[in-house]
Amino acid sequence: MKKFLALLLTLALCLGCVSLAAAEEKAVKVGFIFLHDENSTYDRNFIEAAKEACANLGVDYLMKTGIDEGEACYEAAADFADKGCDIVFADSFGHEPYMIKAAQEFPEVQFCHATGTQAHTVNLANYHNAFATIFEGRYLAGVAAGLKLQEMIADGKATEDALKIGYIGAYPYAEVKSGYTSFFLGVRSVCPTVTMEVTFTNSWYDETLEKEGAVQLINNGCVLISQHADSMGAPTACETAGVPNISYNGSTVASCPNTFIVSSRINWVPYMEYIITCVKEGKEIDTDWTGNIETGSVQLSEINENAAAAGTAEKLEEVKAGLVDGSIKVFDTACFTKDGAKLDSYLADVDDMGDFVPETEVIGDGYFHESEYRSAPYFDIDIDGIAILGS
Repeated sequence: MKKFLALLLTLALCLGCVSLAAAEEKAVKVGFIFLHDENSTYDRNFIEAAKEACANLGVDYLMKTGIDEGEACYEAAADFADKGCDIVFADSFGHEPYMIKAAQEFPEVQFCHATGTQAHTVNLANYHNAFATIFEGRYLAGVAAGLKLQEMIADGKATEDALKIGYIGAYPYAEVKSGYTSFFLGVRSVCPTVTMEVTFTNSWYDETLEKEGAVQLINNGCVLISQHADSMGAPTACETAGVPNISYNGSTVASCPNTFIVSSRINWVPYMEYIITCVKEGKEIDTDWTGNIETGSVQLSEINENAAAAGTAEKLEEVKAGLVDGSIKVFDTACFTKDGAKLDSYLADVDDMGDFVPETEVIGDGYFHESEYRSAPYFDIDIDGIAILGS
């Protein structure tokens, strides 16, 4: 009987500990700030991740869409803080100064910002940046594009000695340059003779300009198009012209069944669950967090077998394994040149102090160390083989 009572007492104490732990876990509310709404593939990717993460962890959330990269961001962040949000998250590069301003005013709230560069230098305990090694996803998408080009050459739809692809970029920022260069290097790993033309819209979301840019590239002889731009402008132009397309931030197969091949994206669910869990458990959030393939943060969409080359899925799994084990480096300096020369050294502006002065050596061991010294990309080299239209 004594043993039975002792067992009951132990069980009660354990249950009490569990109840106490549950009681001590903080109830969390999150406020999300998005540059556009669901019509933007970029913002839709964040919005869907926010909803999924909050549902998975059972937390309340508020959302504001259409918040531009100006004072409206600060006002939205301050409003969320006033409404009791424990975390405020913003999704666009230009939101950063306004998020920092809000973080300074509301030190009890955690401010988390995607694609920003200043968290590791601004010295605010409640301000954090996050990104992922999406250049690896872009590289994988480039491999898929290269396989498609090989198929087109075999079918007489393209010629190896005049092989040209196109890319629609938003702004000439390091984030965009890192993306299109990694995509290009993925293509070149399969088709070494390919060249690429890039045109910029100077907007994150402008369906008309993105469509016009794609049409211009197609008229210039580009036989495959990809983009770092957020509307359906380029994909629909490709579908109309029958030109293969690699999209970004989600599959466009429903609208472009004949030309969409694959898409890369950052899956933001792991990061959002991470910051929520940190606040729930009273733990510090990393100042500068970088997701990767292994964290589930870098993903490809399903491959459209109707447009992709045969064997694409198998090849991508092979290359992905090489990226994970380190045997493949996206920015291997043996695979590109600048003005005809291989780079053995390069200083990048990693510590963003607003002066645009490069201070960090980022080439070592034969490759450019992208997103290792801060989460946001800093690869800003114009390599040989890529022509910038209008420059």
